[in-house]
Amino acid sequence: MPHVVLLGDSIFDNAAYVPGGPDVVTHLAGLLPATWQATLAAVDGAVIADVPRQLARVPADATHLVVSAGGNDALGHAGLLDRRAGSSAQVLGWLADAVDGFETRYRQMLDRLLRLGRPVTVCTVYNGNLGPPAQRLATTALAVFNDAILRLATEHRLPVIELRLVCTEPRDYANPIEPSVQGGAKIARAIARALGAAE
Repeated sequence: MPHVVLLGDSIFDNAAYVPGGPDVVTHLAGLLPATWQATLAAVDGAVIADVPRQLARVPADATHLVVSAGGNDALGHAGLLDRRAGSSAQVLGWLADAVDGFETRYRQMLDRLLRLGRPVTVCTVYNGNLGPPAQRLATTALAVFNDAILRLATEHRLPVIELRLVCTEPRDYANPIEPSVQGGAKIARAIARALGAAE
């Protein structure tokens, strides 16, 4: 029986943000064929370095791993958007330093996941619903972090769910950075399609 496990952060573990409504794993369970199973191992607030610890929650019969991580790591560098700089080169240098650490942690995480020998699907970090003027700056900065995710996925020949193309409307968000019921449904559909379990 196919068994998909969701790893990462509140993009999957969003129950706290949809009180009374279905969370991502509930949506996914309803979309998958009856012969499939879905398990939530993701934890709200997790950063990339936390994901390997979530592997202890992965059932032995897991057949597919889907990970959405990195948003909280990127959020940890939000101060770069307001920091005073002497030049554009200085800003780019700060961003490059942030992404270097991000990429190192993401690579280490992927190495741990791949050692399990199950198919791994990764998600990019969506843009959120921050509103102007922060949205424009955050979207630009996030592109650099997402580039690291995409390069590592390509290097390992892993399928990617591009969440920036999934959650595109304000109603997809319960707050500036968490998926709503509508957003969670879209994310679940994208996962099911990526796994070949839905059209």
